[in-house]
Amino acid sequence: LAQIQQWRPATTWKPPKDGKDQDDDDGSKEGPELYVVQRYVDDPLLVGGKKFDMRLYVMVTSYQPLTVYMHRGGFCRFSMSRYSSDKSDMNNLGQHLTNVAVQKHSGKSAYKRTGAKWDVRHLKNYVAMIAGMAEANRMMNDIESIVIHSLLSVQKVMINDKHCFELYGYDILLDTSFKPWLLEVNASPSLTANTVSDYDMKFGLLDDVMTVLDIEKYLLGNELQIGGFDLLYRDGMRYGPPEGSVCTSFLGCANNRLPQLERLAKARAWEMGKDGRRGEGAGGADGGGAGGGPLAGDCP
Repeated sequence: LAQIQQWRPATTWKPPKDGKDQDDDDGSKEGPELYVVQRYVDDPLLVGGKKFDMRLYVMVTSYQPLTVYMHRGGFCRFSMSRYSSDKSDMNNLGQHLTNVAVQKHSGKSAYKRTGAKWDVRHLKNYVAMIAGMAEANRMMNDIESIVIHSLLSVQKVMINDKHCFELYGYDILLDTSFKPWLLEVNASPSLTANTVSDYDMKFGLLDDVMTVLDIEKYLLGNELQIGGFDLLYRDGMRYGPPEGSVCTSFLGCANNRLPQLERLAKARAWEMGKDGRRGEGAGGADGGGAGGGPLAGDCP
């Protein structure tokens, strides 16, 4: 957003104080740097005594109208050290920062085995176990609300291009009351994998991104699920599981992307075949007649 604001031309002109013209590109005089100040969440939710945050993936195919897909996958990034709020440990980055760039230097064998990551589905089951399914549903719905409202807040200033899309990485932190806090939104999230399961998840994620884009124009455009992506928001309408479902959010549910893609492909193949058969019938009626002309598709 800061870069976009710099693109805006000045709406008012003021003559230079010294009476000399100044080049518009003169960068000798810069304004104050802008910073984002966030409150430190001092009561984070801990699992096994360790702090974590969540990395979730959101795909925006259009800002006008706003169309948002949210991936069922994602993961929790854990600290490899037990959390402490003691002032003497405030400089211990390994306890307070869960970034991979920090945790990979922990030197612990558990990191090489797990990558300090936990599938978001395990977290949902964990919260449901210790606090109940209603609390887990509320937590996931609140996360979805954060995604929707954050995108609505920038919708008017984003440059919309029908040939472009965005894949965002949302970083979410939970406190002890299971309230989600937005840490940041990454416009270019890292897709580097450090475990086999991490690789499989991100490989499937990228495959689903290409399917949602539908470069070959194979889809109808009204699909509610495409692979691991579920339609979350479109032009003022919020989407979710059917009424009466145990889970009120698809986030953290079983990622059935492969069976769903197979069903989707079969359904579209049947519909396209049905349209083709209709065309053949129309062609036969036009060219056949009583004399029994050639059927559509026959070689001359």
